[in-house]
Amino acid sequence: MMHIKLPKKIKHILILGFVAGFILALGTTLGSGYMIEATSKDNFCISCHSMKPFRTAWKKSKHGGRNSKGLVAQCTDCHLPHGDLINYVSAKAYTGMHDFVQNLIIDPNEHDWIGKTEARREFTYDNSCLKCHQNLTEGLTISGIMAHREYFLGDLDKRCVDCHKHVGHKDLKTEVKKYFGQ
Repeated sequence: MMHIKLPKKIKHILILGFVAGFILALGTTLGSGYMIEATSKDNFCISCHSMKPFRTAWKKSKHGGRNSKGLVAQCTDCHLPHGDLINYVSAKAYTGMHDFVQNLIIDPNEHDWIGKTEARREFTYDNSCLKCHQNLTEGLTISGIMAHREYFLGDLDKRCVDCHKHVGHKDLKTEVKKYFGQ
């Protein structure tokens, strides 16, 4: 086996490059985890002024903590797909950039916020609902159990938000009208 003898200066540069690369990779990994967490809370989401009435309506709902267990679902718990990390992070990046650009180009006072709720399938995911609501038969009526049974069997072309239209944001229309004067 042949050894290649590198000059001392090149060895130092390689070691310095390795250490710098390791520190950069570690910082990026830890920083990205911190950024994912920091941008997943309602305080971050309302940094765009147009989200304020949505937060108010959410805080009045069961998902905002008004439930017997005091549980609070954050915006990303419902509005990002759950499952694998790559899908979650890519959807988070796309949604964040989309929302940022939209807040630059739309007039929030003229935007049809209530009409946009009809497209709720685009920004609320069944796997997000199912992450928390695993036992769907608990406390349901017979017809509710039957409806969910058909859903799980795939006999319905429905998503959770098709039947549960106003879940997550109590009195949303009222809050939007109050805030934007629509």
